[in-house]
Amino acid sequence: MVFSEQLICRRKQLGLSQEQLGDRIGVTRQTVSKWELGETTPDMDKLIQLSDLFGVSIDELVGKDDGPSKQESACLMQQYGRYEYKSKRTFRGIPLVHICIGRGICRAKGIIAIGTIAQGAVAIGLLSMGLVSIGCVGIGLIAIGCLALGILAGFGSIATGIFAFGGIAVGIVAFGGLAYGQYSLGGCAIASKIAKGGYASAKIAIGDKADGDIIFDIHKNGQSEAIKNAIITEFPNTWRFIVNLFS
Repeated sequence: MVFSEQLICRRKQLGLSQEQLGDRIGVTRQTVSKWELGETTPDMDKLIQLSDLFGVSIDELVGKDDGPSKQESACLMQQYGRYEYKSKRTFRGIPLVHICIGRGICRAKGIIAIGTIAQGAVAIGLLSMGLVSIGCVGIGLIAIGCLALGILAGFGSIATGIFAFGGIAVGIVAFGGLAYGQYSLGGCAIASKIAKGGYASAKIAIGDKADGDIIFDIHKNGQSEAIKNAIITEFPNTWRFIVNLFS
């Protein structure tokens, strides 16, 4: 926080009015008001008195410290309904941990980031972007959220990724109420190669209602080998776990 914000927060934490603070350090209420409005700044002598009164360093008081202290975080919570923590340890200039939560839009960027909008290797927030993202909208290598857009895997009400799991799932391998991909499993499964579900539509379709070139009734027993042979014949390069999954 800038000096004017620091002054307001710390004065209120001590329960002092502008006039009472002025009396403590030998200035008028009007002078304190101008400091808090950002119209003027105190000279070094007054900064030293203020830092002694508040029990903080001058660097912290004027906002030059690397990250918010516990007391400063309390100020943020009191004034803005917000808590913020940023670790002083960094990796290539990025904080290892950055947390910003509270009212309004709180942006967090760190190796581990938590905020309304979070960006990091591990990101948690309403909108999160990172290698592992968790949020209402998650975007990343692995994404978890109401809307999950993952490169490798997505888990959510609506999910995309190489592996997608969700109410609506779109991926190379998709699992969901409505699943669409090369290989799909779900209530309604639509695939370019293999689909299995209540309704299945694909080259090889396994379902209660199935539409495809090769059809299997999902309720019939003893079809495992036939399904496996059909997959290997039609798609000889299919991953082994996919073969086992559908057969």
